[in-house]
Amino acid sequence: MMQLMRKLSNKSPLLPLCAAALTCALIAPAHAAWEPTRPVEVIVPAGAGGASDQMARTIQGIVLKHQLMKQPMLIMNKSGASGAEGIMDVKDSKGNPHKLMVAFSAIYTLPIAVNLPFNWRDLNPVAMIALDEFLLWVNAETPYKTPKDYLAAVKAAAPGTFKMGGTGSKREDHIITVALDKIAGAQFTYIPYKSGGEAATQLVGKHIDSNVNNPSENVAQWRADQVRALCVFSEQRMVYKDKVTKDQSWADIPTCKESGIDVQYQMLRAFFLPAGTTKDQVAFYADLLKKVIATPEWKEYVAKQALKETYLTGQEFVKFLEKDEAFHNKLMHEAGFASKK
Repeated sequence: MMQLMRKLSNKSPLLPLCAAALTCALIAPAHAAWEPTRPVEVIVPAGAGGASDQMARTIQGIVLKHQLMKQPMLIMNKSGASGAEGIMDVKDSKGNPHKLMVAFSAIYTLPIAVNLPFNWRDLNPVAMIALDEFLLWVNAETPYKTPKDYLAAVKAAAPGTFKMGGTGSKREDHIITVALDKIAGAQFTYIPYKSGGEAATQLVGKHIDSNVNNPSENVAQWRADQVRALCVFSEQRMVYKDKVTKDQSWADIPTCKESGIDVQYQMLRAFFLPAGTTKDQVAFYADLLKKVIATPEWKEYVAKQALKETYLTGQEFVKFLEKDEAFHNKLMHEAGFASKK
């Protein structure tokens, strides 16, 4: 190539410039990787203080501390209509790579419950970073030590006497409550709140008799000996063995199935972009989340909140969504929560 350039340079004064341009082109990358050019709105379709909100703010702090992104993250709680406000906001933001949604089971349950014109396929899946547990909690001042004790009391009382609090209506907390009604022959009055944080406050104040909050939503009250964990709705016990209270770790809490209550439920913790965003934009956020979950701060958060670490992206994540959607569709119809069109 250099011999060709020498020959041509004798014929044109412009060719030295062409040669320099060609050299630059050969050493320059094909294209720069995409990254945000303005602040990124993280849409949380739930109220402040709940598990989704806590997770989003933890990630925000990790990204800032380790300078994983040049632009800031702005947490936006949009909990109206049991989270439909936030979900539809992201659906209506087609092509906007500066809007990232925290996703949980509402992406399946809300469309079925209220005939919402939404499907998770309307968005662009980025990654799942964890599965979250649900536990049956009562006020620590009550006499109930096991789920059987508690559900026997609910069954013996007049229907509707005992109040179960949860996040939203016809969503995961409500689904579990109906499953408990059926398996125990009990009948709770279900009271929906904007977030698990609010449901925790109501339980401590004895305005409700129980909730089925995630670990992160009741851990502060559990540590303060204000609430009691009766069982976890999973196939196996949680793995975290460090003491949270004076005498209990997450691993010490029995599964509900161990206690004769065969109800199991876990919820995804994931992120989506609006439809119309590109592969490079998805790759940026998937990589960002992978960096987040590798930090010691995230490892500490996962242990404290008893999350089950599960990172999925690409086709593996899509396959999980398809299977989880079918599972929730079955649960919603069995609970009688499907909207009558």
